[in-house]
Amino acid sequence: MYSLHLYVNGLSIDLQVAPERSVLSVLREELGLTGTKEGCGDSECGACMVLLDGRPLNSCSYLALQANGRAITTVEGLANGESLHPLQTAILEGGGVQCGFCTPGMLISAVALLDSNPIPTEDDIRHALAGNLCRCTGYQKIVHAILSAVGDVPS
Repeated sequence: MYSLHLYVNGLSIDLQVAPERSVLSVLREELGLTGTKEGCGDSECGACMVLLDGRPLNSCSYLALQANGRAITTVEGLANGESLHPLQTAILEGGGVQCGFCTPGMLISAVALLDSNPIPTEDDIRHALAGNLCRCTGYQKIVHAILSAVGDVPS
């Protein structure tokens, strides 16, 4: 076991972990943050997306010890207390959620995009979401919801 220090959703966390543990397994199993999902286990689907120091990361294939001393934001960390993040609200109100399995990863990717490009085009959004797979929505409502969150409501 090795010492691991993380900042998760603004909280300082110290743990002992085995060297083979992924960020995803630590978040879900040790910290109870189950919003981050395991889909493929191979960084192909985006369900496990988190922000690592503000950048999107597939947490299923990133060793927890590689994140030592770094800041992680999960989908649970997007809300401000009881107030949802504007993107969470937009996706809910815009019908961008069906089964919901992909939603946390989509939100994380969208937040990363808007942090670097606050007024994205539809193409920018589609490019940013390219690493996130969805089997239910067909992506259109998700893209439109993100556009509406930045004030560019599609017609």
